[in-house]
Amino acid sequence: MSVTNNTRSLPEILTDVLTQLTTLLRKEGQLARAEISENLTKVAAGLGFVAGGAVLLIPALVVLLQAAVAALTEHGLASYWSALIVGGVALVLGLVIAYLGANRLKIETIMPTKTIHQLQRDASVAKEQVRQSDDLHRAA
Repeated sequence: MSVTNNTRSLPEILTDVLTQLTTLLRKEGQLARAEISENLTKVAAGLGFVAGGAVLLIPALVVLLQAAVAALTEHGLASYWSALIVGGVALVLGLVIAYLGANRLKIETIMPTKTIHQLQRDASVAKEQVRQSDDLHRAA
């Protein structure tokens, strides 16, 4: 194995490493901001669709629940029992749906996971380059 002749001094190498590290961190910051912005845009669009759907679903649900109460009353139940049964079922279903929706709006969906992964890879590469540079200086 031959050792290559490196004509750059250690201060030049360190200056170059710091310059490249600064540039890398700036670019990674820009990437993180772009990814967070993209994720927030997706969340905002999703919330807009949910709100639009809710505007249409609420009146439809009221009509359907009234129809269910009327059907139970028609089949011999007292109107208050019919309303209690239908209201209780609607309450349980509403709580389950709200819980599922809240779980999907957690912070993990907004985190810039691609950028975090890239920063970890960059740190690993930088460590490896520093080791190689150190090994070359020891060999010289």
